[in-house]
Amino acid sequence: MSPRSSSPRHLRPTQRGFSLLEILVAFAIAAMALGMLYRVSGNNARQIGNLDQHERAMLLAQGLLAAHETVPAAGLSESGEAAGYAWQLQSHPYPTPTSGASPQAARLHEVVVDVAWSDGAAPRHFELASLRPERKPQPGEVMR
Repeated sequence: MSPRSSSPRHLRPTQRGFSLLEILVAFAIAAMALGMLYRVSGNNARQIGNLDQHERAMLLAQGLLAAHETVPAAGLSESGEAAGYAWQLQSHPYPTPTSGASPQAARLHEVVVDVAWSDGAAPRHFELASLRPERKPQPGEVMR
């Protein structure tokens, strides 16, 4: 055995731990990843708020539409506000092939509900449309 290989003085110590540069790079990567995660979670929270507002507008529109099972011959034109949502309900006759053929044929009206609200600075709206039958006058009733 040679004296050089057995002497502990001449062995080069192995490097242990990380250098300062490696630690700085790791912190920079972690900071970028956390920043992106923060941005994504912030966008998700904002989207959930938008979805909640849209769902409330949809429920309001469905409720307004459900309140009008039939439409008077003159049609509907209503508007109002509820819980920060402005709404408009309009109807107009909906032509069908049998509309003009027989006076006994059911007449339909297209009923459109438009709900509007403000999402910060951005105006939003939701529109729901359906067909409803025209209400026939009851005996002795005067239709307006």
